[in-house]
Amino acid sequence: MRSCPTLAAYGRLYCALPRRFVSLSFTSLRRHNSAPFLNFSLFTAFRSPFSRMEQFQTGTGSTGNKAMVENLKRFGVISSKKVSEVMEALDRGLFVPVGSSAYADTPLPIGYNATISAPHMHATCLLLLEDKLQPGMRALDVGSGTGYLTGCFALMVGAEGRVVGVDHIPELVDMSIKNVEKSVAGPLLQKGSLSLHVGDGRKGWKEFAPYDAIHVGAAASEVPQALLDQLKPGGRMVIPVGTYFQELKVIDKCEDGSIKARTETSVRYVPLTSRDEQTGGF
Repeated sequence: MRSCPTLAAYGRLYCALPRRFVSLSFTSLRRHNSAPFLNFSLFTAFRSPFSRMEQFQTGTGSTGNKAMVENLKRFGVISSKKVSEVMEALDRGLFVPVGSSAYADTPLPIGYNATISAPHMHATCLLLLEDKLQPGMRALDVGSGTGYLTGCFALMVGAEGRVVGVDHIPELVDMSIKNVEKSVAGPLLQKGSLSLHVGDGRKGWKEFAPYDAIHVGAAASEVPQALLDQLKPGGRMVIPVGTYFQELKVIDKCEDGSIKARTETSVRYVPLTSRDEQTGGF
């Protein structure tokens, strides 16, 4: 049976079913004048089995992390041996706030009006970028947050590759460095093949461009030109695009520099914006 694409909305997972099965309504949840979240309501009969994954959490530490990965494999989210190995090696529990449900398949708040994506979204992005995360390649993670996905990228490209994480919240960058240091990706940080920086990710990070892979962890109203410019010919970018209605875009730059884009699935991310707009000026 072919699995249908999933979408994350208001912290819950549903199957991206045909429009006639889906009713959309806006839930009036406003924080710091942010846009209301979309509340996707589906008829009970068409609820995806992915909705049960949110409840799944077994054990702690490496035990809980392994169970999380096995669950993602069981539901068909992870189909790559390499992605499975990387997500199993890098303990998600080291990259979420203390006391959080680290291994449940749900996004989690990390402070500063930011979130860490649900594990199924991390797996999806790793699968989409896997061919551009081969040993020795270069990757840019925009909106690197707590450093989890940046660390996954680093494990995939290895010590001869180069991975750069950028976030405009200094406190999150400091946190991400400490998180990575405690993880299996720590030696790559010490070696310098993985680095985390404070900056406006919408402008990319020119120092190590061009990149084979670019991941953006927040929704842009349109694809930033600076990121397209820093994408290597033959490279790929995965970026959520939209405001109220968002789509996960897969953007490939051809060898002649032309751009091809397609939509992978519907998603819900926090907006890609300035530091002041994200934090409310604090």
